[in-house]
Amino acid sequence: MSSLQDVVVIGSASWNQIVSVDELPEARPHTVTAREAWHALGGTSAGKALHLAQQGVETLCVAAIGDDADAGAIRERLRGPGLYTSFVECTGPSEHHLNLVTPRGERVSVFLHHAPQPVPGRWRSEALAAARSARVVVADLMPIARSLLGDLSAQGAWIWTDLHDYDGTDAYHDDFVDAADVVIMNDDGTRDVRGVMTALLARGVSVVVCTRGAQGAVAMTTDGDTISVEAFPASVVDTNGAGDAFAAGMIAEVLREDLAPGALRGESLRAAMLAGAARAVKALETRDLAPDDGSSR
Repeated sequence: MSSLQDVVVIGSASWNQIVSVDELPEARPHTVTAREAWHALGGTSAGKALHLAQQGVETLCVAAIGDDADAGAIRERLRGPGLYTSFVECTGPSEHHLNLVTPRGERVSVFLHHAPQPVPGRWRSEALAAARSARVVVADLMPIARSLLGDLSAQGAWIWTDLHDYDGTDAYHDDFVDAADVVIMNDDGTRDVRGVMTALLARGVSVVVCTRGAQGAVAMTTDGDTISVEAFPASVVDTNGAGDAFAAGMIAEVLREDLAPGALRGESLRAAMLAGAARAVKALETRDLAPDDGSSR
């Protein structure tokens, strides 16, 4: 591990089975034939870390894994130039999903195994030490990240979090909302995007960005900015990881421009969102979380 990383991403790394089908199955007994199926690295934190490292951002990914064969597959895929990992090794299976996807980008994810629960140990002090020197800390919606939120806030970290399909009311997200300065979410969980974003700002978040698939993305800030960008054209293979790629593109642009937390506004925010939209294409056009640069072979 390098002594310093630009970004520390804390959360999940999983091993997933992806099954492509013509239509998502209806809720009735019947048989479905898959178009194709494959296994791939998963996990929102793994996706962000891969995309950040591939953009030249020194990144540390902190995640809990099990002692099963999937843990070996996760280790093998989650590596590359500028990408460092701190795996918290636990007893039992690693996180594992079954994802049903369609050619139109629809997806249903089934947890076969949830992420293992790490016990307190040396990994905590090591993660906090890395975060102390990082320019951005991403706390993803996992117990391992939740356990560090208070300490991260006390250290003055610039905390970003990804709420995914947040509906504006789920209490599971509260600790992450309260700790974060920048929130990224998508519109899958609500029809009232503006209402949810406004409520997040009222709770102390400085910047909220909502990705909207083919409709692009919209951001709101406590300064009153509302900024929209269009999605970039893409030949969609699999939507898995596109939101993580968007977040990584934004963060990489923020670091390139050397923006301080209070400067993520106006045209600087728009530029970061456009960089995110461009990076999302990289995920959409591959059946992996990120394009395979060959470093894992």
